[in-house]
Amino acid sequence: MEIIKLLFVEDDNDFRSVIKDCMELTGDYEIFEAQNGSEGYYVFKTQTLDVIVTDIDMPKVTGFEMVDLIRKEDVNIPILVASGLTNPTSINDAFKIGIDNYIKKPFTSDELDCYIKALMKRIKNNSLVLTEDTKIFSLGSFLFDIENRFLKYKEKVTSLSKRETHILYMLYKSKGKVVLRKDILSEFWGSEDDPFHARSLDVFITKLRKYLHDDSSVDIITIRGEGLKLIC
Repeated sequence: MEIIKLLFVEDDNDFRSVIKDCMELTGDYEIFEAQNGSEGYYVFKTQTLDVIVTDIDMPKVTGFEMVDLIRKEDVNIPILVASGLTNPTSINDAFKIGIDNYIKKPFTSDELDCYIKALMKRIKNNSLVLTEDTKIFSLGSFLFDIENRFLKYKEKVTSLSKRETHILYMLYKSKGKVVLRKDILSEFWGSEDDPFHARSLDVFITKLRKYLHDDSSVDIITIRGEGLKLIC
């Protein structure tokens, strides 16, 4: 396996040092450290990274603020929140700003290693592989460009994250038919019954509906107890 370049942002110096040392002992990681969001953002700007793991409550710049800054520049890099988050609202807020998953503190280096590798494997497996020449589709009055990840309505262009593109394309392939929620959760999160992943899916669907709002003939409809259906 190639070395994984990991940015670990954590204000507890002792905890950060222990996790760093243990993970580097596996031989799979090169660890870049930061003790707050300001330092973390600087590392992101100056290094080539494969994955980011960040705490939330930190001085100067919080983890949420840092992720928001990073997502404005890079929608693809995997971001894992390491926190004591338990409030559903806080978890929803974390997914809204663009995290891919979270691990609850306290955790061991072995647990973090498993989370990171599972996250990166899912993201790699979810990369779109199109055998058709066409990568631009019509959704009502929208043009849906899969390769460049955007929706265009008249002169308005809306950029999509990789996850948003994948989910919308999955719905598009079965437009007019119900796509089961469990199938979407299994495809993109590797789990059918995790309530946090279910809430994350709801966040993505809400965002997609907002993007599609300009054309009333296009919508993602919830079929209660079953799943979602794209109409266009």
